[in-house]
Amino acid sequence: MPAGNFAASLAWRPHGTPADFALRSFVASLALHDALTAIGVADVALKWPNDVLLKGDKLAGILLESPTPGLLILGVGINLIAAPDVHDVEAGALRPISLLDGAGIRVTPSAMLDTFASAFAMREAQMQQDGFAPIRSAWLAQAAGIGRAITVKLPSETLQGTFDDVDPLGHLVLGTSSGQRTIPAGDVFFGTAA
Repeated sequence: MPAGNFAASLAWRPHGTPADFALRSFVASLALHDALTAIGVADVALKWPNDVLLKGDKLAGILLESPTPGLLILGVGINLIAAPDVHDVEAGALRPISLLDGAGIRVTPSAMLDTFASAFAMREAQMQQDGFAPIRSAWLAQAAGIGRAITVKLPSETLQGTFDDVDPLGHLVLGTSSGQRTIPAGDVFFGTAA
């Protein structure tokens, strides 16, 4: 991670099942959207299941791991001042962008942590109090690609269709020529070829 970019991990033991744990990627990406908006960043969108976009390019990523039962580790990386070289990313993946290049905004990692931590605490409290439904609604309001053609790469197949929705379990709902498919995890590429 280049100096000046943001990388942080939070380890905690939230209430709920492993399926509930997986929903924290929505909580985190929505909180990151809130934090970026609070510091004056416009044109931020959320990509299922765990990326944050700036002007359609990848600004940040979120990773969840549960190394032992009951323990959840949330990792967040944000390209504040530098982004990976476009040649270092997978073919068909979104172009990386930095906050400085994409929005002309310079923020320190510590200031980003303060803003993000506050937004995350608020969204996590909402999740604990009200469940996933309001998080899902707020996330969908900021989602990139709804109604658009996408390609979803799974371990054993590649699917093409339309990004129709995110269901109440956080799964992507893909409209295909043979009907809707519910996708619990996969790599999403915008467009019909990846």
